[in-house]
Amino acid sequence: MHRILTPLASVVVIGLAACLPGSPPIGANSSPSRLEPNAAELRSDLFAFAADSFRGRETGTPDADRAAAWIARRLQALGVEPGGDSGYFHRVPMQRSRTVPKELSITTPTGKQTLRFGTDIAFLTALGPGAPLPKLSADAEVVFVSYGLVDPSISRDDYAGMNVAGKVVVIAGLAPPGLDSARKAKMENPQMLLARLGMAIGRQPAAIILLLPDSVFKGIAGQLSGLQIELAAAKAQAETPRVLPLVAVARLTNGSSLLPAAWPASDKGEALVGTRFTASITAESGAFNGYNVVGIVRGSDPVLRNTFVAYGAHYDHIGIQPGVNGDSIANGADDDASGSVTLLAIARAFSQGPKPKRSALFVWHVGEEKGLFGSESFTKNPTVPIDSVVAQLNADMIGRNGNDSLYIVGPGAAPNGQSSVLGTVVDSVNAAGSTPFIFDREWDTMTHPERIYFRSDHFNYARKGIPIVFFTTGLHKQYHQVSDEAALINYDKMARIGSLMYRTGMAIGDRPTRLKPTGVQ
Repeated sequence: MHRILTPLASVVVIGLAACLPGSPPIGANSSPSRLEPNAAELRSDLFAFAADSFRGRETGTPDADRAAAWIARRLQALGVEPGGDSGYFHRVPMQRSRTVPKELSITTPTGKQTLRFGTDIAFLTALGPGAPLPKLSADAEVVFVSYGLVDPSISRDDYAGMNVAGKVVVIAGLAPPGLDSARKAKMENPQMLLARLGMAIGRQPAAIILLLPDSVFKGIAGQLSGLQIELAAAKAQAETPRVLPLVAVARLTNGSSLLPAAWPASDKGEALVGTRFTASITAESGAFNGYNVVGIVRGSDPVLRNTFVAYGAHYDHIGIQPGVNGDSIANGADDDASGSVTLLAIARAFSQGPKPKRSALFVWHVGEEKGLFGSESFTKNPTVPIDSVVAQLNADMIGRNGNDSLYIVGPGAAPNGQSSVLGTVVDSVNAAGSTPFIFDREWDTMTHPERIYFRSDHFNYARKGIPIVFFTTGLHKQYHQVSDEAALINYDKMARIGSLMYRTGMAIGDRPTRLKPTGVQ
């Protein structure tokens, strides 16, 4: 859930891999008496797909390309029709970039300190789609503006009397002391931190450094200092002038040269006389193709077979991470190998069993962890008419947390009630099962702090007005950790979720009409 080959070489590797003989086995009990997914095949496939040999399947690496080829070989073995723009593959043009430091230092009255890129400091070379770009260098005196707040409700203006134009503004990314827990959490959430950055940018400093607690900094710095991936559409932005101040994040540690000597006993802002920050970085980039994997099982009705019930999962994960107890591979067994292999089992069931009237479309998305890139690309440049997709069922992290609980997202969260009828179908299919799930609808809203509705690939389908349901068993302490291993998965639960998704797709596939809310034409 929502983290070098040349483009030509990538195509060659994937194309060859998809055509190699000796496709992997379809899984234990590949022809069970019942067609629905079963725990044995899911376990066999997931141990293979979440193995160390795939090195965490990070988008932009050959490991993700090999994972795409593995799925394509499986679809070929199942007899599922290719549905991409290049056989089973749907090309997703992307841009690979990496930040390279040239000079990073702080000069104080007592000497010069060299900063370690990725360990002490990291840089934001872009601030999001459509935003002007920050500069890649700065050399100026340092001003500490405490928490960087202007908030009359707590009688605080951290910029009062401070001259920050042309200076390096340092902000402590914490909440001031004395706030209640709810106000503190709000003050430290990412949206508020971004607002503080925006407030600082408007004062025209040379640079902004946001100091973050060590645990928060490590996660962000790991992403910013590593490989950066963007959709190719963002390339034009990289060619525009860089007009905003340089923006960085650094470790908030007592005794830092970027803090006043009295911190944290005193949190007043002040100019750090005699302290100068110098940074010069470059952003190296190049174009490449990532690949969604797409398969189709045609429906039985001569007319309705031109419409589709879409299934989705993402096969990418976050790759190689800092080592923990000798393990540095983030296998992503739950996130989202669980959804990926479950879609294979559902595709097998559609391929080998009776056909509904509508066709089934299966899309394994690339780049979900980078920003839902694969689903954004597919919904903008689909290989079937986008208005022929009547529903999208998304599986992301469906292998953990008990036996009977299951989060359902979409029927309540999607705008204009567009997924409400689909939600009713899911409820009905679930209730008819031998052991129904207990649906948790806590996340089925746009306003929940976790913002789950926005964090997986269903979101891009919903933006096109397509009814969606997102199936997930939720977050856990192994989320985005190297400890997300295949041995921790509840395969019986996964099989039941797969059966629920399969039966829901069959029910939608045989409906003579679309899933429109009452009164919508």
